Amino acid sequence: MAAGLRAVRHWGLVAAPPSLAFTRSAFVVKTANNAQPNWLGVGLAFGTSAALWALLIKQHNEDVMEYERRKAHKCKQCS
Repeated sequence: MAAGLRAVRHWGLVAAPPSLAFTRSAFVVKTANNAQPNWLGVGLAFGTSAALWALLIKQHNEDVMEYERRKAHKCKQCS
C-alpha cells in the first residue's frame, strides 16, 4: 500500500491545489471604487427588492381575503 502511494506521488498523479499567486479570475476587471458607488446598480437592487416585497404583500392580502371568503361561506351543498 505504501509503495503504491509513493509511486503516485513520484509520478505526479496527485492533483495539487492551484497556487494563488498565479491564478487570475476572468470576472475581475478592476478594483471597486468605493468613493463613487454604482448608483444605478444600487437603485436597481433596492427597487427590485421593494417590488418583490410589494408583490408578496399583495399576494398575501389576496390569499387572506380568499380564506376569509371561503371560511364565511356556509353552504350545505358544498360541505
